[in-house]
Amino acid sequence: MTIKLRDGETVRGWIEYFDDGMLRLTREGQPNLFIYKHQIRTISEAGRRAARPARVQRAPVQPANGEDA
Repeated sequence: MTIKLRDGETVRGWIEYFDDGMLRLTREGQPNLFIYKHQIRTISEAGRRAARPARVQRAPVQPANGEDA
């Protein structure tokens, strides 16, 4: 997640915990942050896009009892 704060700073990590007033942002190789929600301007997904569902190949439908489709 990318979190832009009201003071213009941007921090990245993943949200490990949140409640009514704050969230915990866990970061790799840097200290974890507790951020009050009133300090947040925007939250957006970072880096990866949501995976598209795999396309399912369907077998042709065979008519029952030798009837024409």
